[in-house]
Amino acid sequence: METQTFEAKAVQRHLRKAPRKLRLIVDLVRGEKVDKAIKTLEFTKKASAVDVSKVIRSAAANVRDKFQEERLDDDLLYIKEIYVDEGVTLKRIQPAPMGRAHRINKRSSHITVVVAKIEETVIED
Repeated sequence: METQTFEAKAVQRHLRKAPRKLRLIVDLVRGEKVDKAIKTLEFTKKASAVDVSKVIRSAAANVRDKFQEERLDDDLLYIKEIYVDEGVTLKRIQPAPMGRAHRINKRSSHITVVVAKIEETVIED
């Protein structure tokens, strides 16, 4: 007998924000319910919270689209996995005194979110 897992994934690639800054926000919502995570990000003062929130909403919409026959609200979904990977780094040059040049790294990120339905545990006596 095969059990159906209600989960879907959303990926935001090449986001022009440093992964180190995004990981601070991602750690706030890891393992939370989707509706609680979105509310938490709504009141977070970091600018990257908006981008993380968009990816979480997209993953939740992907679950609902994938399993249309099942009624899946945000309070029935939780963030199973969420992580930030480092993307392409753009190397730029900043002129420095005495003809030298300093390198500036402009980093980018990839955000991956996996959202799943909360499984009800049945206790048998």
